[in-house]
Amino acid sequence: MAEVEKPDAQAFPALEESCFHPLDEEQLLARHEFSHPPRVLLLYGSVRERSYSRFLTQEAARLLERFGAQTRIFDPSGLPLPDDAPVDHPKVAELRDLVAWSEAQVWCSPERHGAMTGIMKAQIDWIPLSLGSIRPSQGKVLAVMQVSGGSQSFNAVNQMRVLGRWMRMVTIPNQSSVPKAFLEFTEEGRMKPSPLYDRVVDVMEELIKFTVLLRGRTDYLVDRYSERKESAEELSRRVNQSAAT
Repeated sequence: MAEVEKPDAQAFPALEESCFHPLDEEQLLARHEFSHPPRVLLLYGSVRERSYSRFLTQEAARLLERFGAQTRIFDPSGLPLPDDAPVDHPKVAELRDLVAWSEAQVWCSPERHGAMTGIMKAQIDWIPLSLGSIRPSQGKVLAVMQVSGGSQSFNAVNQMRVLGRWMRMVTIPNQSSVPKAFLEFTEEGRMKPSPLYDRVVDVMEELIKFTVLLRGRTDYLVDRYSERKESAEELSRRVNQSAAT
């Protein structure tokens, strides 16, 4: 096989060569050993006593545990409105600690007025994009689901996908939308056998596969040229400023 000619660096005058890193397959494909199961945080968007988003979330947690994951479900009851309480509020601190603990997340919201609920959005809004140099949600795997009281809809899951991308999360391709949710669960809150249930199994199976695949690799996967370049420029300014004083 003929050797591939390396591109001439001079052909990329806008590129900062010191910040451009070729693909490192050894780092990307390295095997990682973990002493704990995959950690999945599940959020739901309703505080009703009979909450179908909570039922669906609990069903998802059972499946994830069957796949070998460790799960935590956050109860949004008592969570204050975003910016209406200090960050050390017990419910805010609990949510942020769970986000830091997790390697993957499931977001499940009812659809209300054609959108995710305010309860769901409030939880996401309390998750900061950054805490100093740490981005709590960056690189974590995400699955999105919704329940509807009426016919099939995808408004809530589509909105949550946008938010997941904004939060720099790896949102899996599959998703679940359960229409007429009041028909799909027993009085005890267990989901009935149906193609809709099968789809939930599909989503959790895909989530756990992506989570295991990306464990130990997220720092490398989300390492960006533009941010390395910006950091290098900031360091240069700081050093030059120090040298001038």
